[in-house]
Amino acid sequence: MGKGLPKRSEDYSQWYNELVKKADLAEHSAVRGCMVIKPYGFSIWEKMQAALDKMFKDTGHTNAYFPLFVPKSYLSKEADHVEGFAKECAVVTHYRLKNAEDGSGVVVDPEAKLEEELIVRPTSETVIWNTYKNWIQSYRDLPLLINQWANVVRWEMRTRLFLRTAEFLWQEGHTAHATKQEAIDETLQMLNVYAEFAEKHMAMPVHKGVKTESERFPGALDTYCIEALMQDGKALQAGTSHFLGQNFAKAFDVKFADKEGKLDLVWGTSWGVSTRLMGALIMAHSDDDGLVLPPKLAPIQVVIVPIFRNEEQLKAISEVVDRIQDELKALDISVKFDTRDTNSPGWKFAEYELKGVPIRMAIGPRDLEKGTIEVARRDTKEKEVVAVDGVVKKVQDLLEDIQKNIYNKAMIFRENNTTSVDTYEEFKSVLDSKGGFILAHWDGTPETEEKIKEETKATIRCIPVGAVEESGKCIYSGKPSERRVLFARAY
Repeated sequence: MGKGLPKRSEDYSQWYNELVKKADLAEHSAVRGCMVIKPYGFSIWEKMQAALDKMFKDTGHTNAYFPLFVPKSYLSKEADHVEGFAKECAVVTHYRLKNAEDGSGVVVDPEAKLEEELIVRPTSETVIWNTYKNWIQSYRDLPLLINQWANVVRWEMRTRLFLRTAEFLWQEGHTAHATKQEAIDETLQMLNVYAEFAEKHMAMPVHKGVKTESERFPGALDTYCIEALMQDGKALQAGTSHFLGQNFAKAFDVKFADKEGKLDLVWGTSWGVSTRLMGALIMAHSDDDGLVLPPKLAPIQVVIVPIFRNEEQLKAISEVVDRIQDELKALDISVKFDTRDTNSPGWKFAEYELKGVPIRMAIGPRDLEKGTIEVARRDTKEKEVVAVDGVVKKVQDLLEDIQKNIYNKAMIFRENNTTSVDTYEEFKSVLDSKGGFILAHWDGTPETEEKIKEETKATIRCIPVGAVEESGKCIYSGKPSERRVLFARAY
């Protein structure tokens, strides 16, 4: 099962593509640029959803749902917004098909032209703010804290499963506030929620920071992000939180009466993460034998493989395993007992290794005699023989240890692949030799940022939150700089 994966060191891109397919996570669909998320892949996404959804609700948000279609006129109301998304929009122009007169199939019925063309949502700010206009009249209606789980379409031509597809799944939060400070606080709160999810659930260390002006979300005053480092030395933006100011309230005339009865525009935020997190999870931790899943997001946390020659042996093993399963399930640990006789135990071991199951147990007739069971962990490949009586406690401890170990390994990798540089020559040399995150001085101008991007394909991933002030000279222009920013080549 695990055989046939290219080595990461030889072809990282091919390794990733093959792993997504072989581990049964997703595949390309008949619709160009779109993917089918397979049950195992979707199970991981569901675990992500469940954890994030709880975090959103714990911070006071509720879920709603808004239309898939956005009237074209809405998009043009916020100038920066339409400019940012215009090239990626899919447009609906007609609402009916008819049989071609020459019998060649179906054609668009020219008489069924829409009065106003509709955009398949690339993001929902416009349709949501148009709705908020009717929901918000007074300060009593604020804050409005809403999230939706949905799909969006951005017409990408160069696609890659999970990382970049024409249609993808995500959540998008859209909030409205009475004051500027409340909206800024919300933006930062959600940035911290994303960082906590990435680190505690995905076991993936991230940098929190603010985007430069040229990298901002179209229509935002500030965009905050979390940036993670993948094993090939490239960065991946794993989530964004936007302070919208009053831009969308202005565009859609969303006003509220304050306590004195004075009318004012509301302040807004939006924030989102997508199925791109699946790509991040795969690339941050997996190895040449397959997925390495953190226990908190693994659909199957423990798999038990019986080793038997006949039904009698399987029955005896099952009696012991059933008790273990019941105890594990009572602790909310997901467990699978694989009794298939169509594949050998060795084949099953390779399959579960490929699928990243954190703990694998094997038990045969000899183990029954001794009252033991073999326990193997996916992250380090270590195996040990454990007494059946103590195996449940062992599994509990191991799951915690595996979660921590995967995070620590990723953190050590990031530390070893973060470099401070002071000259442009050093910058280019590090980029080409090892990649990773580079901390360097920048003069703050979009011109310098663009030149560096043109010449090296490296971008400013973020200006880290809480970056220490440190006077220096911009690596490109030599002009003064007050702090280092985070550069990398990125997905």
